[in-house]
Amino acid sequence: MISAIVVVTFALIFYSAGVITEQRKAVISRLVLFFLTVGVLLDITSTTLMIISSSNIPLTVHGVIGYSALLAMLIDAILIWRYWLKNGSNRVTRRLHLYTRIAYGWWVIAYIAGAIIANTL
Repeated sequence: MISAIVVVTFALIFYSAGVITEQRKAVISRLVLFFLTVGVLLDITSTTLMIISSSNIPLTVHGVIGYSALLAMLIDAILIWRYWLKNGSNRVTRRLHLYTRIAYGWWVIAYIAGAIIANTL
């Protein structure tokens, strides 16, 4: 479980770097793509590690929140990659810009919920 916690914290760092960069500049760069992609890969890894190391069933309230947050960030990364492949480093649309903010916010809520749950066990 410790490995999962370390990996998810790195996912937070990478997601944060990618999202903050995109939100400040409203432009998708190779750096944004790198940080979001690595963040998703780390998030998938940490989720897998948490499932393997947990004695609970995978469908808990926190599990559903975490899975939906991972899905939101995976969709965001796919949308950003698709936009970048089609348009290059142009300014992102307002809708994609907003979706990134919402998906990231939901993911941070899931991260905080997991930290609270881990501290109460």
